[in-house]
Amino acid sequence: MVITMQNLISASILSADFGCLRDELSRCEVSGCDMIHFDVMDGHFVPNISYGVPVLKSIKKYSRLPMDVHLMISEPYKYLSAFADAGADIITFHAEALSDPGETIDRIHELGLKAGISVKPNTSVDWIYKYLNKLDMVLIMTVEPGFGGQGFIFDTLEKIKELRKTADSMGIDLDIEVDGGINAETAPLVTEAGANVLVSGSYLFKAEDMQRNVEILRG
Repeated sequence: MVITMQNLISASILSADFGCLRDELSRCEVSGCDMIHFDVMDGHFVPNISYGVPVLKSIKKYSRLPMDVHLMISEPYKYLSAFADAGADIITFHAEALSDPGETIDRIHELGLKAGISVKPNTSVDWIYKYLNKLDMVLIMTVEPGFGGQGFIFDTLEKIKELRKTADSMGIDLDIEVDGGINAETAPLVTEAGANVLVSGSYLFKAEDMQRNVEILRG
């Protein structure tokens, strides 16, 4: 059974102008973005440091969009309550992290949030199939996590196809999110492969007309 879904656009504020972040959040809303993608990096799990709980708590006050929190940190379980309290609506953690996946998913749901697992480009999705019936979303990284502005890794398309086929065969209404190098050229490729949630940073925030680019991504 093939499940038809509307494509959702999650704007990655890692590419926003932090000198006027409130205005950037407003720009996302009026441009038709569906979510704000909030990348948390600890300098350990990935070789970069971004922002954390205080920033999320601040921006939540200035945006009505759901907060799509992506934890690129070594021990996500320890910080779930803090991010939930700060305003997260979806929390996605990495398969490669140290926290137990099952316990982490259960705790996210106990906090009343949607739960997702993310995999790096070189990580197989096979081992997360046993968690699919508990997950709301799987995030396929289409670049190596840690820095924005990287080029799209085309080998990840087969992984998206495999995951969508498996979810459909199990009758699971799963969101498949993609993050990294998503633009006018790559968006049709990932949606054709089965992704329905598209994270985009530079392509949106560097655009003169963000709304137009949102419409292009949505297809």
